[in-house]
Amino acid sequence: MRLPLFSRLLVVLVLVTGGAALAQRRQLQSFQGEEMTQEERDAARSRPKYNINSYGRDIQIKEEPIPWKAIGLGVIAMLVTAPFAWRAYRSTTKEIAEANTFGVASSRVGEASEDEQA
Repeated sequence: MRLPLFSRLLVVLVLVTGGAALAQRRQLQSFQGEEMTQEERDAARSRPKYNINSYGRDIQIKEEPIPWKAIGLGVIAMLVTAPFAWRAYRSTTKEIAEANTFGVASSRVGEASEDEQA
């Protein structure tokens, strides 16, 4: 079991070191930028940074229309579901209020005391 792991590690090590050795043998070309005269630099600075031509001025940006049908359908859906949602909300809060008896004497406590008295 140890031999295949060791052999894989050895193969990876050979590939990595071989790639590094090949990369060191190849020399990179040195970059020497072209020297510009002062006049060329001034001319380059005076030109506009972005190429604005007649083609760019003639482009019309297409505006998307407002989706009135989708907005209307959403409003109608909200109006149809609102009464049912309100009824569900009221019934749920009423059930929670009735079940919330912490710290409040409920009718069950009064009934228990009547049973004890009898």
